[in-house]
This record gives sequence, C-alpha cells and structure tokens, in this order.
Amino acid sequence: MASTKDMRRADLAIPYVDPPKTSDEADMSSTMSSTMPMAAMFTRNRMIGWVSFVFSLQSWLAESPDQKKNASTPAYMSVLMSLMALVVTYFPIFLPPQAQGGVAAPAPA
Repeated sequence: MASTKDMRRADLAIPYVDPPKTSDEADMSSTMSSTMPMAAMFTRNRMIGWVSFVFSLQSWLAESPDQKKNASTPAYMSVLMSLMALVVTYFPIFLPPQAQGGVAAPAPA
C-alpha cells in the first residue's frame, strides 16, 4: 500500500515570477490596427473595414499606461482612422459614381 504522506519539501519550492516585459518588443496589435484601415480604404472592402474597426477598438481599450506613454500617436486615432475607412467603403452607396462616358456629343442638326 502506498504512503499518503507528501514527500515534497515546501521550503525548496520556487514560486513562478513572470519575466518583465521589455519596451522594445514590437506591438503587433498596434501595427495591425493602424494598417488595416488603410487596406480597407485601398481595396474598398467592407469586411476589412469592420475588422479594422473592431481590432482598433480592442487595441484602444486594452492599451496599458506604458503603451500610452511610449506611443507616437494615441490609440483613439486608429479608431477614428478605422471609422474613416468604414465611411470610405460605404461612400459609393450614398453617392454613386458617375458614368465613365464623359460629356456626350451634341446631336447632329
């Protein structure tokens, strides 16, 4: 029959300590939230526009004080940029493009 006594020594246990994050790590969420609105505007793809809006909103809400201090632009600017991308992608619905034919020639007399 096995012994029920715990043979591990509590004084030898080393607690886990999370290593400190360095400030030189690349912030991928910030990079994606600033480049996706541009991709949505260039391709006029509405799905990319909505994904960029959600991604930038998530990046803004999850911003740490250290990221706020070290960022070159505030995170709410990426949210505004993604909103602008949505406006650009939905713009043809409200203001349809003109015909490409140009000016019609006058009728012959």
